Amino acid sequence: MTQKIFGITGWKNSGKTTLAECVVRELTKRGYTISTIKHAHHSFDIDTVGTDSYRHRQAGAAEVAIVSFNRWALMHELRDAQEPALEEIVSRMAPCDLILVEGYKNDKHPKIEVRRKDSPTQIPLNAEQYSIVAIATDEGLRDQSVPVLDLNNIAAVSDFVENYCGLKN
Repeated sequence: MTQKIFGITGWKNSGKTTLAECVVRELTKRGYTISTIKHAHHSFDIDTVGTDSYRHRQAGAAEVAIVSFNRWALMHELRDAQEPALEEIVSRMAPCDLILVEGYKNDKHPKIEVRRKDSPTQIPLNAEQYSIVAIATDEGLRDQSVPVLDLNNIAAVSDFVENYCGLKN
């Protein structure tokens, strides 16, 4: 089974995370199983200094799984290896109705571009270059090569994603 993948992209501080959160909430409410992948352009850590799992990683473990009664997480240390491609991350994920990807601007999966009138960067992304299939915005854009969606109408944005991805409940 090939996973359905759809992205939300845009410049830093454009509202990508807020839109992703809202779309996940709406599609989950509609009965779909949604997973997400978030690309970070900076170093991050999901572990706390001094915890057992942190100590395991610092000792040199390539992967550390943390498991409890309500969640589990798998951390993979890259050490000096190259960042994995989106496809590799997708292949490690459990089957679901849709994987919503935030970021990964240069990958070729279909994406909604988030544009806000108050964003620090106002340069539009090239729809063809970045696989943009719609724009979600809080301003009235005209003469676009792709559909323009109201950023504040989460039901409509979710309808677009649902229809574009061929989700059926």
